[in-house]
Amino acid sequence: MTRHTGLTLVEVLVALAITAITLLAGAQAMQALVHGASRQQQVILAQLCAENALVQVRLLGSMPALGTAQSECVQQNQHFQVALHVAATANPSFRQVQAQVLQQGASVLSVSTVIGRY
Repeated sequence: MTRHTGLTLVEVLVALAITAITLLAGAQAMQALVHGASRQQQVILAQLCAENALVQVRLLGSMPALGTAQSECVQQNQHFQVALHVAATANPSFRQVQAQVLQQGASVLSVSTVIGRY
C-alpha cells in the first residue's frame, strides 16, 4: 500500500474558498473605513463653513435680520452652500440662528445658536 502525501483537490478548494471569503470581508471592512474617513473630512469642512458663517453674524455687532440668507463656502476645493436661518425667540433680545451646510443639495451639517443684543 502506497501512502500519498499532499493535499487532495477538495482540501485545496476548501482552503481557497476560506481565503476568498476572508479577503472579501477584509475588502468590505476597508471600504467602510475609507467611506467613514471621507465622511468625517466632509463633516469637518462643513463645520468650518458653519462656524465661519456664525462668526460673521456675531461680528456684525447688531441683531441679525429675520429670514434666510444663502452663501457659498469653499474648503479644500470642496464647494458647500450655507443657509443661515434667523428666527425670533420668545425674548426679543435674542435671535435663534441656524447654519445649515449643504453639498450638492444634500444636508451635511446643521448648527444652531442663540445670538443676543450687544
